[in-house]
Amino acid sequence: MTKVKTHVRLLTAYCLVIFSVFKVEGQEKEVQFHVNALDEHVSVIMADRGVTRSVALEKIAEIENLLLRESEELLFPADELYGSNWDTRWVDPFQVDTTGVSFPDSCRIDCSSFILPIKNTLKITSAYGPRRRRMHRGIDLKLQIGDTVYAAFSGKVRIRNTERRGYGKYIVIRHPNGLETIYGHLSDWMVEVNDVVHAGDPIALGGNTGRSTGSHLHFETRFLGQALDPAEIIDFENGVPHQDLFVFHNIKINGRSSNIYTSSKNHVVYHRVKSGDTLGVIARRYGTTVDELCRLNGLKSTSTLRIGQSLRCGIRRS
Repeated sequence: MTKVKTHVRLLTAYCLVIFSVFKVEGQEKEVQFHVNALDEHVSVIMADRGVTRSVALEKIAEIENLLLRESEELLFPADELYGSNWDTRWVDPFQVDTTGVSFPDSCRIDCSSFILPIKNTLKITSAYGPRRRRMHRGIDLKLQIGDTVYAAFSGKVRIRNTERRGYGKYIVIRHPNGLETIYGHLSDWMVEVNDVVHAGDPIALGGNTGRSTGSHLHFETRFLGQALDPAEIIDFENGVPHQDLFVFHNIKINGRSSNIYTSSKNHVVYHRVKSGDTLGVIARRYGTTVDELCRLNGLKSTSTLRIGQSLRCGIRRS
């Protein structure tokens, strides 16, 4: 086992060197996490006296590859989906330009590592959906000013900004599973843009900034720019995802891929236009907004509807 011990020491030393390099770039927490994980796995291997040298070396190599892969995923989260798009201004990273973006027909999203963004007694004060002719694209969770807000998943901070007539002080984090989470109406930040965070890490303090009528956390889940109802993914009453793995499918608009996705447990609701229908009438019937109908169907608010035309009006959970 002497060679195994030597290999372990070299591997640990290698991680510590990487740690010292990343520390300069503000990533010390990320690499230290991997060093601790490595030490734990190696201790288990070394304690098992029945493990042969070749098997131990194989296991150590697997651990090394796993840790390096996890580190890369956090430094470049969901790069295979978003490519080089790392916009630090817009919540929807494709708001300005979708040229060259290839939206996949489906995507598997692992939500098993979810952590509630607040630790106090959870109370939803406003659900996802239409609100006074506007679309509320997240849920509001009750908290007090100064309460700690935590990262829901591990990832990397893409935006830390202030929107006086909207989110107030807010944070956007991109995660390796493909989701992005948004935390709005904060009183202060505890992270910087490009910081790597782990699920459950403190990232901000709750507040009442921006378009807000009382202290609360506005929490959103988005996929490739599209807002998804967080309650469709997370059982907030019990603080766990409804299921560990979700499969999201692309909705076709005029036969083309869009950045609109629905989970395998949801189905799209359609409406066939009749005489007298307007976008406003249809929106009220299906509990949505004109803006949302336009987004789902690639229309403008001034578009003329045709009798018999089929319109997507939302997504209903099965």
